[in-house]
Amino acid sequence: MIIRKRPAARACALLAVLVAGLFPAGVAAADEPAAKESPKVELVLDVSGSMRARDIDGKSRMAAAKQAFNEVLDAVPEEVQLGIRTLGADYAGDDRKRGCKDTRQLYPVGPLDRTEAKTAVATLAPTGWTPIGPALLGAADDLEGGDATRRIVLITDGEDTCAPLDPCEVAREIAAKGIHLVVDTLGLVPDAKTRAQLRCIAEATGGTYTSVQHTDELSDRVSQLVDRAADPVVTPVATEGAARCGDAPLLAPGLYTDREKFGEHRWYRVDVLPGQELRASVSVGADRAVNRDYGVLLRAVTVRGREIVRGSEAGDGRTDLVSTGLRYPKPELDDADDADLKPAAETVCLQVSNSFSAPPAVKTEPGLPVELTVDVVDGPAEASDVASFGLGRGWWLLGVLVLTGLVAGLLWGWVSRWRIAVWRTN
Repeated sequence: MIIRKRPAARACALLAVLVAGLFPAGVAAADEPAAKESPKVELVLDVSGSMRARDIDGKSRMAAAKQAFNEVLDAVPEEVQLGIRTLGADYAGDDRKRGCKDTRQLYPVGPLDRTEAKTAVATLAPTGWTPIGPALLGAADDLEGGDATRRIVLITDGEDTCAPLDPCEVAREIAAKGIHLVVDTLGLVPDAKTRAQLRCIAEATGGTYTSVQHTDELSDRVSQLVDRAADPVVTPVATEGAARCGDAPLLAPGLYTDREKFGEHRWYRVDVLPGQELRASVSVGADRAVNRDYGVLLRAVTVRGREIVRGSEAGDGRTDLVSTGLRYPKPELDDADDADLKPAAETVCLQVSNSFSAPPAVKTEPGLPVELTVDVVDGPAEASDVASFGLGRGWWLLGVLVLTGLVAGLLWGWVSRWRIAVWRTN
């Protein structure tokens, strides 16, 4: 029996060696998808003296915030790295210089220990100033590094008390870095000035502003924002347009962000193969007060400067966003062309322009936020030159209408002359 098993054992060993040679461990590991980086969220809580006010469901704002935090911490998704930062939690004196530095990280950004985080929040008591600007800068540093989704959720009951470090300008500087850090703001029973400041902070970074007057509203909203960070839709890619087409970055299909000065022109490039259609859209956000009468222009131009197609949008009044778009189908090559040659792509230059202007008291730096979407898809089977003619296949309908009108006019003229001739005869 032992002698009979040896050939089988040798065959199994040989088979194992062959399998190992054909499928090495390195290849199997390389085929596995890279682990997705965990999203990062930092909750920034105002612990200033005004949080003692008892106007939320019969209890203090601080008590409502603690209750909401406990509920949120219980529901944080496992994949989210969460941290907590405070402002105004330690210094209760009158020294403004010290009070405006009163911000610290209460719980480090990382895997969440729910018990430890709740214990840290339970020790907080309303104390000092409201240094929102320094707290935002600290939170941005806490979330620094990596390519994961990053979100700051600011919860406060008043406006910043540490000017001239304007928190709205701080938010614009954070957004201008192109690090895809979103700041969402929640105002606890806010007045008009607080509401305007928090809305400005959120709009500068593409975040949201919410006014909160009840504990359950606060808990629900913070939970929604944390969940949103765990399941982002699209992460834009930061880019920087050039002053002319020759120096412009070459963009692949995707979503891009940039900053554009008031009245500036910026250029980008896209390659389009024969038989493909370029679809592009741009949105320019008015993240600060602007003058009436404004517009946004998106042009597709050849490298030699000939305009192919344009899209534009204008307005008169206050708006948060102005958008426009265009489509350019590039026809297939003629049959006479050599089919063995690889078709060359056409480089299309995209120009983004705006006609925004700002009142004298408004800062113009950094520039306005720009979001550019680029897509290149297969063109229609019989692509009409929509870019050149504007109407595309609508020319056929226009031709039919013209021909119908001509025939109808001739018939009506003939009938009218016949009726006149009959009338004269009778």
